[in-house]
Amino acid sequence: MTVESEAPAEEPRTVTGAPREAAAARGVRVRDVRRVYSSRRGPVVALDGMSLEAQPQETVAVVGPSGCGKSTLLELICGLQRPDAGTVASEPAVYMPQRDLLLPWSTALDNAALPLLVRRLSRRQARERARPLFAELGLDGFEMAMPHELSGGMRQRVAFLRTLLAGKPVLALDEPFASLDALTRQQAQAWLDSALRREPRTVVLVTHDVEEAVVLADRVVVMSPRPGRAVAELRVELVRPRRRTDPAVVELRERALEALG
Repeated sequence: MTVESEAPAEEPRTVTGAPREAAAARGVRVRDVRRVYSSRRGPVVALDGMSLEAQPQETVAVVGPSGCGKSTLLELICGLQRPDAGTVASEPAVYMPQRDLLLPWSTALDNAALPLLVRRLSRRQARERARPLFAELGLDGFEMAMPHELSGGMRQRVAFLRTLLAGKPVLALDEPFASLDALTRQQAQAWLDSALRREPRTVVLVTHDVEEAVVLADRVVVMSPRPGRAVAELRVELVRPRRRTDPAVVELRERALEALG
């Protein structure tokens, strides 16, 4: 499922646990955010003092240990949660969760076009908008396939098309390739990189894969164990497309792993 923020498309959104401040004009800005959950064992602090920025059309990858609040961060950016303290300012964002969550009774084309149908385009109009993108992402000929007829990598591409067609300037991607095998994952990373170069968006990408972060991102933000906060930031000033065996990629990967401890 693709989840859109509720903010109007023409206006940035600011959510704050403190007095309201002016929203960021472009991109994403997270400042000193704290997020606490209630549990039977008492309060669980997911984020504490978390700060992050993503400039327009920049890809920022967020890496960190399991349970450090990475998914919570994306949900805050998309307006699906509110911070207990601090400020989250973002242009309208769309959330792509880890699983593709395609509707099993709909074709690949209709799954991709779902955000357009929600915006009350006719089925014919929605399909006309979505169909050309299938060829661009290597899905030509599979428009009328049902989800169970697609491979895992193809399903993820359909889910990504659905995310793009939501039309939001910010994409919040939560481990989009975590369920794929190693070869399919590398192929999926390549088409994502290519798609973002053709149709640039502001991207905040959560991943456990440090190499994936370096291959895809302009900056890599490393988070601490829970309660999560940014403990390091690495700029990736390398020409795209990037090769995993490039010494500069390997060096940055090792620096990120060192920051993770």
